[in-house]
Formats: sequence, C-alpha cells, structure tokens
Amino acid sequence: MDVTHGCDVALDRFFEHYYRRRPVNATFTGVHDYDATLPDWSPNGIEETVGQMAALQESIERPDPSFRDSGSVDRALARGFLEIQTAELQGHHFQRANPSLFTGEAVYAVLSLMLRDFAPAEQRTAAIESRLQAVPMFLGSARQTIGNRPVPRSWIARATTECTGAIHALGDGLEMWCAQKDLAPNRVERLTKSARLALEAFHEFRCWLAGVTEADRMQAGCGPDLFELLLREGHWCSRSPQDLLTDARQRFDQASAKLHEMTQAAELGDWPAVAGKLARSHPTARDYIGSFQNTWDACRRLATEQDLVTWPDFPIRYESIPRWARAAAPHLYFLHYRSPAPLDSRVEVEYLAPPIDPNADSEATEALLRTTNDSVIKLNHVVHHGSIGHHVQNFYAYHGPSRIGRVAAVDCASRIGMFCGGSMAEGWACYATDLMGEVGFLTELELIAEQHSRVRQLARAIVDIELHQHVKDERDARRFYQERVRMAAGTAAKEVTRNSMFPGAAIMYWLGTQAIHDLRAERQRVEGNTFSLRAFHDRLLSFGSIPVLLISELMSRGDHP
Repeated sequence: MDVTHGCDVALDRFFEHYYRRRPVNATFTGVHDYDATLPDWSPNGIEETVGQMAALQESIERPDPSFRDSGSVDRALARGFLEIQTAELQGHHFQRANPSLFTGEAVYAVLSLMLRDFAPAEQRTAAIESRLQAVPMFLGSARQTIGNRPVPRSWIARATTECTGAIHALGDGLEMWCAQKDLAPNRVERLTKSARLALEAFHEFRCWLAGVTEADRMQAGCGPDLFELLLREGHWCSRSPQDLLTDARQRFDQASAKLHEMTQAAELGDWPAVAGKLARSHPTARDYIGSFQNTWDACRRLATEQDLVTWPDFPIRYESIPRWARAAAPHLYFLHYRSPAPLDSRVEVEYLAPPIDPNADSEATEALLRTTNDSVIKLNHVVHHGSIGHHVQNFYAYHGPSRIGRVAAVDCASRIGMFCGGSMAEGWACYATDLMGEVGFLTELELIAEQHSRVRQLARAIVDIELHQHVKDERDARRFYQERVRMAAGTAAKEVTRNSMFPGAAIMYWLGTQAIHDLRAERQRVEGNTFSLRAFHDRLLSFGSIPVLLISELMSRGDHP
C-alpha cells in the first residue's frame, strides 16, 4: 500500500535527526555525512536532543493501529524509539550516570572508521583525525553530565577497562594500522599528533574514574517505569513484568531439569563435565581458521538440503582479529561478527575470529583451542552469528520494506542502533540454532550445550526483570548465575554488568526465540498440509529487524511485509 508524502517527510526528518545526533551509529550504519563528529552528550546537548525528539514526535502522525498502510509500522516504531530515547536521556541510568557509555562511544568513534574498508584508508584519515581531536571535549562533557552523581561500581570498572582498551587501540594499534595501510608520512604524523590528544584525555578520564563515588547496589536497576516502557514500546510486549517473571521461572526450572536429564543420559554427570569434554574436541592450530569455513559450508549445505530458508548470496570470510586490534580487543566491546553496514555498498564481510598467536607457547595455544573448540565454532561463530543466524537475518532485513527494520539491529559502540530491533535479531539467531539441532546438525553433546544455552537464556530473562524491578541487586544476580547456571565468576560478573547497563536487553533473547517458536506452531496449525517451513522463514525474515511480537501480530492476520 502507498505511504502518503507527508509521512515520508516525517520519517525523513526522523532519520536525519537519528544520524545527525548519533554520528557513530551513522558510521556503523553506512551513513558517512557525520563521520568527523561525535555526539553532543553535554547537559545542553542532551536537553537540545530531547527537545528535538519532542518536536519529531509531534510531527509523526500516530499510526493506524490496524497498520493498513506500509508506513504505519515505521511510524509506530519511530514514535516508540523517540519515547524510549527521551526516557533514557532524561533519566539517571544512561548518559547522565554511566561513564562507560562515553568511553565506549569515544573509542568506537575511531574504530568504526578503521575496522571496515568502506572507503580507501586515505579518505578515512581526515575523519579519524577529526574524531581523535574531539575526544578530549567529549570525555570532558561526561564529567559535566555525570557530575557528582554516584555510579555503580561495575560501570566504573567497565569504563576504566575501556580506557585501557582505547589506549592500546589509539596508541600502538593506530600506529600498526597506519603501517598496514601504507599511509603517507604526513598523514601518519597528523594522525599521531591527534591521537596523543585523545590518549591524554583517556588517561585523565581513567584518573577521574578512580574518584567517582560508588552508588548503592540497588541503583544498578533502572526501575519499573523505564523497564515497562522498554517492554511495551521496544519489544511490543503487553505482558506485565510479574507475569513474564513467573513464566520465565517456570520455564527455567523445566529447562534445568531437562539439562540434568540430558547430562545423566550422556553419563557425564553435570554440565561442567560436558563442557570439559567438548573443550577437548578442537581443531589443530594448523587447521584452525579453515575449520570455521568448513563448518559454515556444512551448515549452508544442510540448511539448503532441508529446505529451511532461501539462503542469500551474502559472502562472508573468516579471518583472525587484525594484529593492530589484538591488544585492545579484550578490554572492549569487540564483536567477532559485527553486522555489516546496511547502507554501505556490499563487500565481503570479514568475521574476526579469536587469533592464534604464532609466538605463543604450546600451553597458551592449547588453551585458546580448548576455548574456541569445535562446538563453540559451530554453535556460536557459525550457526548463531556467521551463517543462518545473524548473517542471513541481516541480509533479509537490509532488503526489507521497513526503513527502521533495515537499520535497527546494526551493532554500534555499546549496543544495537535501535532497541526495537533486538528481539528479532537475537530471537532469530537463537531459534536458528534450535532449528539446526532439529535437522541433525548438532552432535549429542552439542545438543546438551544448546540446552545449557536455553537455561542461560531464561536465567538472563529472570535477572533482567528482577534487577530492574529492584528485586535483586548485582551481587544477588552474580550469585544466581554462578549457582544456578554454573557460570564462572568472571563470566557472571561481566554478564551482570551488561544486564544492569542495558535494561530489557537480556530478556529479548527469550522473548524473541519463544515468539518465533509460538508463531511457527500457530502457522502450522492454521495452514495444515500447505505449511512450508522455508516459506514461513522467508516471510518472517522479510519483515526485517522489528519486534517479533509485532511480526507475529501482522503474520497472524495475513499481512505481508
């Protein structure tokens, strides 16, 4: 159906605002008009952004709840995005209280221009130089915006760690990148001079962080009002947090019982024993990178044979994390699979696998191989991320009719570009792993690993709800992960930090996955013998990265993207 010209203009203004006020998101999305700038998160900048969003909301027509024209979905999601962003910026859980948002944005403002060859390196250096020069003012604005407000200890720790990562990335890392790109000496000199300013700013910010007052443990939760807004406008979920919590707890107990049954049937006792056995099955150092591609080929072959989905021509290549980024990566939100920029010209995607250091001793190499074992390569690096999961879903999203659905799930500095894209992006990737298990791609032990992932998924949903409803604090959440999910202490701590920083993000894995399973069962019941799994998946994916519960509503009444 046609969209009126006025609605097009309103959405054009929405996207112009989105990219201009969020220039790092714009770079990751493939909009390069703002590559030389950083966002304005000063107190005045935040107030200005909030005022602009209020005006935008007024200009975007309230969508017809029946979604009878093709722009109504985007208008509803745009209004929801603006409402969520306003609540975040006016509240005390995001920019006004979290230094890690600033450190992550500052370092990825530069890395976003280094990681992808969307233009020749010589062309990108001017923007890199400009952003490096803007870092001191940007980190200075963090001190103004946060002021003397107490900050959760884990957020301070994460920001401090990201300062260390930035120092590696913009010091030796940038020097190595310049050498790799064979830049002209005068360009290198200018970049190095600008990098010194940024590095000094990160050193000063790290010192400032040491004196930040630690908040009460309960302040790691955002509170019921924001959490319910995220559920309603971000995930399209009308259920109450208490109803979701009761459901998640029941499913968690059932999934845990099934995990126990599966480990007993395998005569391995418990999950750590299964994980230990999986770790011993790994490629050799010589065959390491090749095993990623071989597994990818096998996944695509079986998915095609089983007629699971129309697999797109969307090339991907497995490579090791580049040398210039290796020292920084462990300290940053460094993704092995970063969603390709939907608005850039199509290039072969590089999947950055954990690297084997050729100079490492045999013990360190063996530890890396045990961590990145055959099951991790298959379940995480191939199925969930690099093949039928995120990568295939991204292709469909980028070619769909929804303008928001094309860009919402783009990986940015600390999280995806728009909250509403999460349940589809992560729901499909988790569902895809279930799907490959159904058709026999997973071994017996890998099926147990996938069951453990379901337990973890439900545990994250429980923590997400309880943490932000102020039922649990971070210490309670870490203990829950360690005791009930058997997470290592360090893993549990990192998980809880992300859970606390980004309310509503952990629950989207369960909400999205379960909604896809439920929708599939409904369509099979309604369509009977005419049901086609491939047609169902193709249609589902074609809606793009919008809330799965909204897609369910549209598909159940016969709408098409």
